[in-house]
Amino acid sequence: MKNRLTRLGWSAIGLARRAASYGRRRAVAFGELWRHSLQFRVTVSTLALSSAVVFVLGMVLQNQITERLMDTKERAAIAQLQVVVRTAESELVGDAGQDEALRNRLNNALKRITSSSVATQDTQSSAAGAFEPVLAAGDPDQASEHAISAGPYEKVPSGLRNFVENNEQAKQIHTVGGATYLMVGAPVTTTTRPIQLYLLFPLATEQNTVATVQNTMLVGGLVLLLLLASITNLVTRQVVRPVRRAAAVAERFAEGELDRRLDVVGEDDLAKLAVSYNQMAASIQRQMRELEEFGQLQRRFTSDVSHELRTPLTTVRMAADVLHASREQFPAGLARSAELLVDELDRFETLLRDLLEISRLDAGVEELSAEVIDVRPIARRAVEQVSVIAGSAGSSVELELPDEEVTAEVDARRVERILRNLLANAVDHGDGKPVRLRLAADERAVAITVRDYGVGLRAGEAELVFNRFWRADPSRNRRTGGTGLGLAISQEDARLHGGTLDAWGEPDRGSCFRLTLPRSVGSEIDGSPLPLPPEPDDAPPGDGDGRGALPAPGDETAVPHVEHQEVR
Repeated sequence: MKNRLTRLGWSAIGLARRAASYGRRRAVAFGELWRHSLQFRVTVSTLALSSAVVFVLGMVLQNQITERLMDTKERAAIAQLQVVVRTAESELVGDAGQDEALRNRLNNALKRITSSSVATQDTQSSAAGAFEPVLAAGDPDQASEHAISAGPYEKVPSGLRNFVENNEQAKQIHTVGGATYLMVGAPVTTTTRPIQLYLLFPLATEQNTVATVQNTMLVGGLVLLLLLASITNLVTRQVVRPVRRAAAVAERFAEGELDRRLDVVGEDDLAKLAVSYNQMAASIQRQMRELEEFGQLQRRFTSDVSHELRTPLTTVRMAADVLHASREQFPAGLARSAELLVDELDRFETLLRDLLEISRLDAGVEELSAEVIDVRPIARRAVEQVSVIAGSAGSSVELELPDEEVTAEVDARRVERILRNLLANAVDHGDGKPVRLRLAADERAVAITVRDYGVGLRAGEAELVFNRFWRADPSRNRRTGGTGLGLAISQEDARLHGGTLDAWGEPDRGSCFRLTLPRSVGSEIDGSPLPLPPEPDDAPPGDGDGRGALPAPGDETAVPHVEHQEVR
């Protein structure tokens, strides 16, 4: 028995949980529909407000109808009471006699009242309907319960008896045995003994009338609410459907279908909205075409100028090389001029190369030559290429590379160019402090961060560093002679891989650039193996008490499975 009760208890708990789960799902579905459907919101709101109005109106009408019925019933009952009182007075005139004789006289009077009530009713009192008469002769020395009576005296409430026994006409609504009566009473004054007359009018007819009115109003209210909901839904649909069509056309327009237009039907406000939208779309389409033509013209101009400059630049380069080779035969000032000429020609060639590269990226003609390779040698080559610049700036470049291979499907040339640009930028802004390159990977992505501890970036500059020709401080001396396009090209290279290139920096804390690439071309990345910004306790290698310092070469206990390489 106990096990059975336990099973029943667990079944009830499971049923309650399923019901709660179902309720939550329905609530969530309702919330989603409420947020996304204007038509549903308007219909539900109208239905709720209409329900409140119909309920209040129904209550007011029901109260008014009930009060009118009861007022009519009470007036007719009072009129009937006056007629019956006159009949009773004519029957009971004279001496009341002993108790038994009085009881007989009361019964006879009651029969007379009952038989003659219909014949003596006037038009007003006939609206009171059928009634039960009660005659009672009270004894001043006894309680009213022991009075001599004729008729259902026990149905008369004591409150009504007290008023009538005090020679007052009174009325009261009282329920006896499940039946509700309108009871009216008045004293009969033609006898030597006080006699009270009560008329009990059943209210079944009025109750049926009120119930019929309630049912009619309930059914009518439900029908009215359904009609209102249908009408609201229909009217709202007429407004929402054009809006939905406009939203669909706008989405197609935003996706690049610039020829999409709204159908103009009629001359109403929605038609005016469609006309305005079509005019706006035509204007945007025209401006976008003009911008595309301008962009193509600009890219073509950049490409043509870059190509055209290569021929005279080659001639100038040959002459400069001859002068540079013979600089030892020149005076000191002329020899220095030859060296500056070669340096500036190197920078000019780099600028032309970057301009050609950025024009190809803008034109979308660049292709990704990706292959599955180990990323660690790419990082080492990038560090070796900036080692001379780092040495002249007094900065050390330190590597944190995993011991195991980190394979990914990448274009080695582009990734190496990204890292070279990031390292050169870090050395240039590092103020002679160490530069750290870290490599990490997970199942879906490879991340490389380049961290410097120099001047850093001010608020908002992390989004500007990838703009073309942007410089944080134009007055700052540059050691690398950059063209201002390196970071912009690096970001485009990262996007070409399907990855991201992010920046972080704070004044006097340095900056950090993070390159995140998918391990296979075309796959999506939802995170990065390395954090950005770095951890709060990140510090330059060997700074202070050694927090954040890299392990010495060959020290495998400090940072397990990490290769440490320092390049100066």
